[in-house]
This record gives sequence, structure tokens and C-alpha cells, in this order.
Amino acid sequence: MVVIQPIRRNGALVGFAKVTRDMTAQRAAQLAALASERRFRLLVQGVTDYAIFMLDPAGHVDNWNAGAERIKGYVAAEIVGQHFSRFYTEEDLAKGMPVRALETARSEGRYETEGWRVRRDGTRFWASVVIDAIHEEDGTLIGFAKITRDLTERREAQLQLEQSRQQLFQSQKMEAVGHLTGGLAHDFNNLLTGIAGSLELLKTRVAQGRIGELDRYITAAQGATTRAAALTARLLAFARRQTLDPRPTSANQLVSGVEELVQRTVGPDITVETVFAIGLWPTLCDPNQLENALLNLCINARDAMPSGGRLTIETANTWLDERGAVERDMPPGQYVAISVSDTGTGMSPEVIARAFDPFFTTKPIGQGTGLGLSMVYGFARQSGGQVRIYSEPGAGATVRIYLPRHHGEAGEAGAQPSLAQQLRAGAGETVLVVDDEPTVRMLVSEVLEDLGYAAIEAADAAAGLRVLQSDARIDLVITDVGLPGGMNGRQMADAARVTRPKLKVLFITGYAENAAIGNGHLAAGMHVLTKPFAMDNLASRIKAIIAER
Repeated sequence: MVVIQPIRRNGALVGFAKVTRDMTAQRAAQLAALASERRFRLLVQGVTDYAIFMLDPAGHVDNWNAGAERIKGYVAAEIVGQHFSRFYTEEDLAKGMPVRALETARSEGRYETEGWRVRRDGTRFWASVVIDAIHEEDGTLIGFAKITRDLTERREAQLQLEQSRQQLFQSQKMEAVGHLTGGLAHDFNNLLTGIAGSLELLKTRVAQGRIGELDRYITAAQGATTRAAALTARLLAFARRQTLDPRPTSANQLVSGVEELVQRTVGPDITVETVFAIGLWPTLCDPNQLENALLNLCINARDAMPSGGRLTIETANTWLDERGAVERDMPPGQYVAISVSDTGTGMSPEVIARAFDPFFTTKPIGQGTGLGLSMVYGFARQSGGQVRIYSEPGAGATVRIYLPRHHGEAGEAGAQPSLAQQLRAGAGETVLVVDDEPTVRMLVSEVLEDLGYAAIEAADAAAGLRVLQSDARIDLVITDVGLPGGMNGRQMADAARVTRPKLKVLFITGYAENAAIGNGHLAAGMHVLTKPFAMDNLASRIKAIIAER
């Protein structure tokens, strides 16, 4: 850079002052910046997959690249100077979305979203939009940089993928229903054959006077009904709809109590080992359902070892931190872990992924309903815990049940007294039995009469309510939940409590998730007994409820 300045003395020119500055570096930098800007402009103009353009502070388009022309359909001459809101749908315009987008970018520095945008020809496309606020060095807003990408094809591909997944799920569901119907039909037909055959022979032997042989048929029929009840309980358990009776439980004592049964179940070719944790915490769960869950896992382990092997049941105290809890999809905290491990064929990742699906089974139709692991999962989740499978093909499998720690002492289950051993009713004690099934009413009434109670029967809620609104002495109501006539058992009980606020109620129901539990809880003095039930169990519940103060 050269500067020449004249020098004068008394008005006369006497010479010149010349200053020369080397601007080579600055010039090079300026040329480089111009070249960089040109290359960047060429780069932006050459991009066709993205619409990249500037907006002034008011939202008018300042420039336009080839990608914007391809995606939106406008050429630069017809869109530069226009407001960018013309790219929005009528619905978004009515919501004020363009103004909200610029306000968000201005206040937060960036605005990002996905949504429908409109092309020049009126067609819509699914867009990914980013708007960045651009400021001078002093913070003055000079406009916005806007980048839009057309995601229509990707969105359609995702929708098609989701549709394919739904179709696959439907196919798997129908396959599961096939396994269910085949397995359940097989199991229930066997059970019904045992019950019907025993009752027919019982009738024949009575007619023949062969009274001494009756007990074997009674025992056979009772055993079949018990197995049928267990099967329906498994159906309810996988959906987490069974009625649980949680009690402080020692897993060590429970496992020790079923060890002999497990050994008989799995057979002599499989060695059963137990490993008990010292100082194991108690857990609050239904011990009968935990026992069922363990037996199901042991049966699965047996089936995975057709040539024999080793089955190990192990207990442990487990602390789950945040990371461990997230991995197992459960809250952090203290848990009792009960593991059943085998040395069998193991499971592939694909089988593990579906192992807890209801009715999923790798066994042939008729050899399994696919409810075993589903029942275990339902029980664990309903108890506030979790189940996890650890396995590889050919390397055996471990199924681990996590149950929350109970801060208290574990109780011991007492033996259930038989019907003949139950205490007799007090003088004048009366029970109202409400059930639309005559056989159930008859059986419950006969149990009550055997115990010394007076029994009143009603076939529906209206008839039951008439009794309850009379002056008759009623010490307890035993009622089904699902009753005909527009009023269920819970509604009848609530209505009766208007005039009998301390009325005691025992709901007997074939449903575990039912109308008896209004708003997720039972009122004081109300209890639930799930069908089918043993008569001695019913007798014990009746005595305990009436004795409550």
C-alpha cells in the first residue's frame, strides 16, 4: 500500500512524503477469504439433498440453493424476498408455527423439528427442519440459516417396516393361539376325562355296594380338579391377573421344602443341587405362587436335559444400583435372587427374546401350553420384581427371579385344617350366599351347614340386596362378583353397607382382576377368594372373617 502526501512551506510546494506498506500477507488473506467464500457458496449451491438458504430477521428468503429448488420446487427468482411461511401447511399456519419457529431460534439459538411442508405444486413432504440464528460479533441478529431435508421416503419406509412388524406380530399371535388351543385342549380333555370317569365309576360302585373302593375315585377326581385349577392360575399369572396372598417368606426355607418334590419331578437322571445364601433376606410374596414358579422353572430345566444333567437352585442377596436396575428394567434397591440353572441345551437369542411371550413354546403341540415362563414372569412383576434369562446354545441356561427385600421376619406356613377339623359356628350365626351358579350355591351352603351356620341363598344381586335390606341377621355375605341383572357383587355389597356399615363380605370369583377391587383396593371387612377353591380353605376363611373385630 502506497501513500504520497505533498509537503509545502509558506504555501510553496517543496516536495512529497511517501509511505509504502507491505500488504502482501493481508492481500493473500483477503484473496484466500474470497476464494473460501466462493468455494463455500459453490458448495452450498451444489448441495441437492438439502435446502440451504438464509432468512432475514423478519423471515424473508435472502438466497436459494439447488437443493432448495429441487425439494421445494421454486426457482430463486420467484422465492427470494418472499416470506418462508409459504412452505407451511394451512394447519401449521393456523397454529402460528412459523412465528413460533423464529421466536424459538431467536431466544434459544436453534429450532429443530419434523413435520409436513408444502412444495410449489401444493404437494406435501415430510421435512426435517433446522433454523439457526446468525448474529454479528456485537450480538446483533442479522438473520437465520435454514436447512430443510426431505424425509418422506424414509418415513414411508419406517411406516412400511412398522406395518411388516405388525403383520409378523399378528402371525406370531395366531401361531401362539394355535399352541394355546392345542395345548389347553389336550390338558383339559385329560383332566375332564379323569373327573368324569371317576364320578361315573363312583356312582357305579355305590350302586354295587362296593363302598370300600370309593376313596380312590374321590381322590382321583380331586387331583384332576386341583391340576385344572393350577392350569387356570397359570393363564391368569402370565397376564399378572392372579390374586396373590403376599406374606413374609424365606426363600431358603421354601426351596428346602420343595427340594424333594423337585427331585421326584425331574427324575433320577438329573442331579438336583441347592446353594443357600447365608443371612438371606426375607421377601414379601405369595409363597404358593413362588413355589409354582420354581416348579415350572425346574420342569423346563428337566425338559432341556433329556439325557440327564445337573439342576441347581441358588439363593442370594442382591443390591442393584442405578445401572444394574436400568439393565434389568426395575427400580434400584435390595432384592432376593432365586436362580434355577441347568446344564441342558440352552437357548438362542431369538428364543430368549420370545421366552416370556404367552403361549410361546418350542415343544410340539400337545406337550406344552407355553404358559410356564409367562406365569413366572407375571408372578415376579406382580410381586414387584423381575425375571431374567442368561443362556447360550449348548451351554445350559439360568433363569433368575428377583423379588424385593422385605424388612421384617419371614413367617412359616401352618397346615390347613380339614373341613372336619374346623371350629363350629356360634349360635344363630347366619351367612348369605349370592351366586348365579346353583351348584356353587349348593356346595357353599352345605359347607356352611356342616360348620353349624344358617345359610340363606340368593341367585342374583337384587335378591341378595332384598335380604340385606331386611331385618334378617347376616354375619357374613359370600358373593360372586359377576352376577346377572345389571348389578355385580361389589355394587350389591356397597349398597348393603349403606344400612349395614360393618357388613363383612367374602367375594368368590373366577376372575382375579375383577369388580370386587374398586379403585384398586378392597374396603375394610371385604375379602377375596379365587375360584376354584378347596372347601376346607373356604371354611377357614369363613371362620377367620366372622371372628374379625
